[in-house]
Amino acid sequence: MSPEHLPVLSSDVRRRILDHLNVVADRAAPGESMGRSAADLAEFLGLHVTTVRFHLDQLVTAGFLVTAFERTPRVGRPRKLYAAPRLDAGAEAETQRHYQVLAALLAQSWPADGSEPLSPEEAGRRWAAAHTDPERATTPPATTPGRWLAKVGDMVDQLEHWGYTPELATSNGGRTVTIALHNCPFLALARVRPDVVCGVHQGLIVGALGSVGERDVRIEVRPFVAPTRCLVKVSTDTPFITTASALEGEIR
Repeated sequence: MSPEHLPVLSSDVRRRILDHLNVVADRAAPGESMGRSAADLAEFLGLHVTTVRFHLDQLVTAGFLVTAFERTPRVGRPRKLYAAPRLDAGAEAETQRHYQVLAALLAQSWPADGSEPLSPEEAGRRWAAAHTDPERATTPPATTPGRWLAKVGDMVDQLEHWGYTPELATSNGGRTVTIALHNCPFLALARVRPDVVCGVHQGLIVGALGSVGERDVRIEVRPFVAPTRCLVKVSTDTPFITTASALEGEIR
């Protein structure tokens, strides 16, 4: 998933602003200001301050940045500061744990023998396959809505391992499951490199479904439909059996 698919993050300038302010937030000591003014950012980027203000307004409106006015004893209008939202201590520790898992996954995608590295999606797929029961990969594809949703539930368990709290909704007679992912544990990186984070997640979903015998599927990842919310649509192309006997067996 490339940045061109993201209206707010389609701009290289906005991605650079987010990247810089996330670095500032990560390096800030407790109690230290994480905010930077439009003039500070314009100097850092080498751009006119009016241009930078336009991009900052876009990021604030979309919820990617927060603002505050600088407290100062100086006379005059206080400066407006922009900052990346900061996690509390507990959430910060949990985020670091997830980043360690992601770092290990990506490190394994670079073969030691010098061959071509894996794509983020393939790295995610292999991770999912390595963390599931291989015998379940031979189970037949689901042919009823109930069995299909059970398979999707197994995949959602994988997402929860990565720190998500997914919400599910079905459509198309149960053939399509829309999964809302809130508070991505890799939010800072996803804002700057959605191709890496979304690629890994798509691979995780493909691998998790494949590990329970579901390979004839279509997946659509829609990052940042809201500042901290992404959507994943998963559809099966396996025909469903709708006979009364099949549905009775599903209930049993």
